Amino acid sequence: MKSKIIVAVLALALISTGSHAQKRIYRSGGGEIILSGADVRFNNADVNTNMRFTLFFHTQQMINFDLTEYLGFYAGAAIRNVGLITDDLYQNVGFSDIDNSHPNWNKSTKIKRRSYSLGFPVAVKLGAIKKQYFLYAGGEYEWMFHYKQKLFIDDNKTKYKEWTSDRVNPWIPSVFAGVQFPGGLNLKLKYYLNDFLNTDFVGQDFGENVDYSQFESTGIWYISLSMIINSKQLKDMMESQGFDKSAHRY
Repeated sequence: MKSKIIVAVLALALISTGSHAQKRIYRSGGGEIILSGADVRFNNADVNTNMRFTLFFHTQQMINFDLTEYLGFYAGAAIRNVGLITDDLYQNVGFSDIDNSHPNWNKSTKIKRRSYSLGFPVAVKLGAIKKQYFLYAGGEYEWMFHYKQKLFIDDNKTKYKEWTSDRVNPWIPSVFAGVQFPGGLNLKLKYYLNDFLNTDFVGQDFGENVDYSQFESTGIWYISLSMIINSKQLKDMMESQGFDKSAHRY
């Protein structure tokens, strides 16, 4: 609910300032390098997790609304690869109806779960915006549209994937904050407000029964590094390379 209020307030602010005479509107975008972690609990016990490093496929495009030299907003869309990695004993990674008679009971087991998401961020910017040196904070909703999971045990790998999977929550809200540096370097911290896995899911994973309600937590957070280039920077770069836009019109 808090995330919905944050997004609504920021969106309203964008609309209400639409006629502001001093505003500048321009596009910006770039990729992301994401380092993520997770807080996973299963059957009242903490599950060991690994940090997750991803380069592909991440892209984001924003429309910026700069009201003054020191205050602005942006809204946009992004595609990301987000998820979590559990790395624990077989009995601790999410399977139901198994006991110490199971042949894999005490085997080290890694499961990678990820989903591609389509996100819609809205944020406020505060700082030396014209110099591209500012702080920002906002909220985002992400639609988890393509899910994939991999099991690693005894040097064997098993994988499964599907579109719009019931295994993950379809829409997950988040809050984020970061800093934009001159030249395009961008550092962001993001925290997801809902669990990654859908606790209503009951079925099978890798041939074992699962009941995701046994997961008390599958929360995700991440730190990302990116190069955000705006349309003015792109124009200046093209002009510095001797690109004449008028000579390339069709």
